[in-house]
Amino acid sequence: MARTPSNMLPLGTQAPVFNLFDTVSGTHLSLTQLKGTQATVIMFICNHCPFVIHVNPEIVSIAKSYSEKGIRFIAISSNDVINYPQDSPENMTMHAKNEGYPFPYLYDETQNVAKAYDAACTPDFYVFDANLKLTYRGQLDDSRPDNGIPVTGNDLKNALDCLIENKDNTAQQKPSIGCNIKWKNN
Repeated sequence: MARTPSNMLPLGTQAPVFNLFDTVSGTHLSLTQLKGTQATVIMFICNHCPFVIHVNPEIVSIAKSYSEKGIRFIAISSNDVINYPQDSPENMTMHAKNEGYPFPYLYDETQNVAKAYDAACTPDFYVFDANLKLTYRGQLDDSRPDNGIPVTGNDLKNALDCLIENKDNTAQQKPSIGCNIKWKNN
């Protein structure tokens, strides 16, 4: 497995806007429509990455528990579906249903959104406050496939709790590690 780290977009960055096809609802949805009242979590994921598969149950659990607190979760797949057909919109729809995603799963066909967020890997997590300013980016937690560390979501949950409690997040923000985004050959 390739191990690609996050690029770590600068804190305070304004969330780049987007309007993408949601493979769950079959409609186009914008960041403005989807943003949370307290915070918005944007996750770059895909169907086949073993790093994403490893954390999927925890992502679903966190999204369900924090959505009641005014936090919205948005998943985006930006992979090249020509060379990676398992990440096609049709397969994204099935994957979202099979995993029980309680959030939209958007398809970034042009890869422009991934580029705007400087996303590098799957999974890659970004937390924006109520004003869509970046407060956290990086990993879910220290767990990786085959490293024996349990999946807890502690890094992401801490970032969300700090926002909810209006406290500074003093924890070290570590890059996520995962499969590289499968860029198109242009």
